[in-house]
Amino acid sequence: MSSILLKNIGLVLSGEVSQPILDADSILIEDGTIKEVGKGLAAPGGGQVVDAAGCAVTPGLIDSHCHVVLGDWTPRQQMQNYLDSSLHGGVTTSISAGEVHLPGRPKDALGAKCLAILAAKSWANLRPGGMKVLGGALILEKGITEDDIKECAAAGVRIIGEIGLGSVKEPEEAAQMTAWAKAAGMIVMMHTGGTSIPGSSVVGAEQILKVRPSVVSHINGGPTAVSLAEAREIIEKSDGAIEIVQCGNLRRALEVADIINQRREWGRVILGNDAPSGTGVVTLGILRNLALIAGQSQVAPELAVCMATGNTAKLYGLNRGVIAPGKEADLVFMDTPMGSPGKDLLGALSEGDTPGVSMIMVDGKIVAAKSRNTPPAVRQARLV
Repeated sequence: MSSILLKNIGLVLSGEVSQPILDADSILIEDGTIKEVGKGLAAPGGGQVVDAAGCAVTPGLIDSHCHVVLGDWTPRQQMQNYLDSSLHGGVTTSISAGEVHLPGRPKDALGAKCLAILAAKSWANLRPGGMKVLGGALILEKGITEDDIKECAAAGVRIIGEIGLGSVKEPEEAAQMTAWAKAAGMIVMMHTGGTSIPGSSVVGAEQILKVRPSVVSHINGGPTAVSLAEAREIIEKSDGAIEIVQCGNLRRALEVADIINQRREWGRVILGNDAPSGTGVVTLGILRNLALIAGQSQVAPELAVCMATGNTAKLYGLNRGVIAPGKEADLVFMDTPMGSPGKDLLGALSEGDTPGVSMIMVDGKIVAAKSRNTPPAVRQARLV
């Protein structure tokens, strides 16, 4: 049995909306999962010790919207190792919204099904830099049947990629396929807002309310957003998760965050990057989302962290994203960046500053002793 103790933690953010800040200063990890969270915990004999030096520990960030293809490469931007770079922005899990950027992507029913299964199985065996990727999102093309969806689900495909990026665009047809997918236990994403890439569609409140996806993808646009009135209608009349992305309309992101705050529906929001996209590869996109929402909306910073961690994990049935016994020990050590007026992580986020990341753990293993991408953290965790 392997064990590691995290001690001298200045702030433990749980990722759970019901109790976002824990009264704890240490975390004990055994065999890759969290064993205990508390105060003054002791390391078992022979175990490793990480001194957090007073910085904060959060669950690993989850990017709810990433257009992966196969391997750590994006043809959209002709860039390699972008997922590894995102890991250094604190993202320990990325979720595919559809492998739509694959060169020569098949657009028939059989090809779409085969691509989703291939991607799901490939990503199950690959961890860029240590990052976990939930890949393989079936793009809905005309001709896909209920049996096709069941076959994909049985093969490990857990996601329907953004509805609107394939040839299925009419709400009635999409609604039928959505019902099949939900019955098979799949999460259904749906493009929201203006067109993003050639072939995608404009999707507003009317289409969302007819289809009723599991996730209202990028309600703040990918990159062009629906109107504020339509965004409010979607929030009030739908029951899907509301996704805010970095590569979208930032004004609408803040307006949506404030509506959610007024409704006290913090557990409903998830945060994504929506990269690679025409906007580019934003490796610190989730951290920037946190800083945007915590710094400029009425949402408290500790609740914003839940939107980037536990909320997404709960939606997708992942045993991570929350600091609690039995959860996978995917953790990020963060602090206020040097030069920020914020005195700790929450203060820095409230100022709108991008946090400094020191150490990143996946399944209780240190995959990065210090981020190569963020500003330097004032307090740096270290293995002792």
